[in-house]
Amino acid sequence: MSNHGHLWLPFTQMAAFSFEERTFVRGEGCELIDARGRRLFDAISSVWTTIHGHGHPHIVEAIARQAAKLDHATALGAANPPAVALAERLGALTGLECAFFSGDGASAVEAALKIALQYWRNVGQPARTRFAHLTHAYHGDTAAAMSVSDIALFKERFAPLLFETLPYEALPETLERHDLAAVIVEPRVQAAAGMLIVPEDAYAPLRVARNRPLVIVDEIATGFGRTGPMFAFTALGLEPDLVCLGKGITGGTLALSATLAREYIYAAFLGEHREGRHLFHGHSYAANPIACAGALASLEVFDREHTLAHVAELDLALQPLMERVREHALVREVRRIGLMCAIELRAQEIDAGAAVSPAWRIADELYRRGQFTRPLGDAIQLVPPPAAARTELESFTYALLDALDAVLGSA
Repeated sequence: MSNHGHLWLPFTQMAAFSFEERTFVRGEGCELIDARGRRLFDAISSVWTTIHGHGHPHIVEAIARQAAKLDHATALGAANPPAVALAERLGALTGLECAFFSGDGASAVEAALKIALQYWRNVGQPARTRFAHLTHAYHGDTAAAMSVSDIALFKERFAPLLFETLPYEALPETLERHDLAAVIVEPRVQAAAGMLIVPEDAYAPLRVARNRPLVIVDEIATGFGRTGPMFAFTALGLEPDLVCLGKGITGGTLALSATLAREYIYAAFLGEHREGRHLFHGHSYAANPIACAGALASLEVFDREHTLAHVAELDLALQPLMERVREHALVREVRRIGLMCAIELRAQEIDAGAAVSPAWRIADELYRRGQFTRPLGDAIQLVPPPAAARTELESFTYALLDALDAVLGSA
């Protein structure tokens, strides 16, 4: 077994992975420092999680205080003050009054799907058991989350675990099905599909108040300022029944997720214990006090540092930068909303060399230039922390153009 080979990394071909080349030992601001001492701009926010930069002192101090007071206590039949406060805060931000906590985004989706199923059972419509999703959807890697996803690369190997779902193409007849429990959608941007932009009219039928299925909005990738507003669904005029949060909920410091529900959803689970109406779902570390304290501190930083106003400034700054990138001979398309950006390459015109793909060759060239990103298919990601400086976005752009020029020149 190779050096450090006991560690198995996600979405990584370990036979080709170098621990010496890609091990991060420290984070400062919007930079990661690897084991060789190289400083790299975290151009993907550590896969869409980091908000205020690494090691923000206000969040670090809140985590340390809570760890010294109460590190963990079960949420199975017991509450803790940070979890109570965070549930109230998220309710005020979203308009969804009740919060059920889990540990990661896929778990939040699993909880939402199970809540939807049991909700219809509790209100006397047990035939509503089907789910619909957008084309190109991605909602996580656990079984139910994969079932409501639509990217073959992530799910085809695991088909025996999955249940059948329906495509949602904004067709009224889909929503009128009497067996449909819920429609789950990503708001505006389908991140894992390569930052695909969903036309706004795709959401229009979901705004109609009829005898419709529940609407679940997956804000795991888009939430906490990534697209501009705190949550992307608000710009679409949606009033979802359930919202899934994760990734940036703690500012990117600790694992935590939340499934938010309207009060009428929550009310359907109330009753005598013997009736069995309560939610039959939970996790050992749900509502962990340290993680909830970190999330509360992150939300305080949003207010103290005017994070959303800074995102608006970065959004404007990115426009001319991405126009320059779009004009490059090796770039097919640039897709962007707010700070979620994908640069689609003309991969057939790029020799992969020793890299696993043309896009990975560009990503490796960027790493050597102090920029850390991961490709999505043939696309290079730029999803910077909302706390990033304008100069850091400029440096990424110049490094990308330099890398593209170097590859073009070697062709």
